[in-house]
Amino acid sequence: MRVWQSLKRIRPNSLWELSILAVKYPLFLHPTVIATKECMRISTLYYGREHYRNTPANAFRHAFWNYLIAHKCAKWSNQQLKVLQWTKAITDWHENAFVNRELPRKMDFHNNDIGRMVYSQNNTNNVGSVIQLLRNKAQNALQIKSPDSISLASDNLVYLYPSTNTSK
Repeated sequence: MRVWQSLKRIRPNSLWELSILAVKYPLFLHPTVIATKECMRISTLYYGREHYRNTPANAFRHAFWNYLIAHKCAKWSNQQLKVLQWTKAITDWHENAFVNRELPRKMDFHNNDIGRMVYSQNNTNNVGSVIQLLRNKAQNALQIKSPDSISLASDNLVYLYPSTNTSK
């Protein structure tokens, strides 16, 4: 079972941190799960399994995930700041709970930030236009080689490895 395999990879104190987040933002749990499933489905639709590697497809997935969590949670709260705080908190929790090397971890944090920025600038109900915007950003993403190069990326998505196949 995938859930069990994922739970075994989580650092022990991370489950406690997750329960604190759940108590603090209970209304956002269900829309976050829905957003996560939808993000994975759409990422697979456009990129196949490529989004599991540190490629532009992965950059798209992280940015879209953050956008979609905020978008779905906004239906439960009209407080944009609270929605964005939750989105940052839960995606930061995810990045910290599942151990990753420094460069991929920083890449994920950066792409997550881009997704929240896109939501702040495009908090419309037109998810299709945001998908196209983020796919364009993924096509123009910057390849990084060191943690320092991320700071030069500004509002661009970043990735480590070139894609091995083309997106649909």
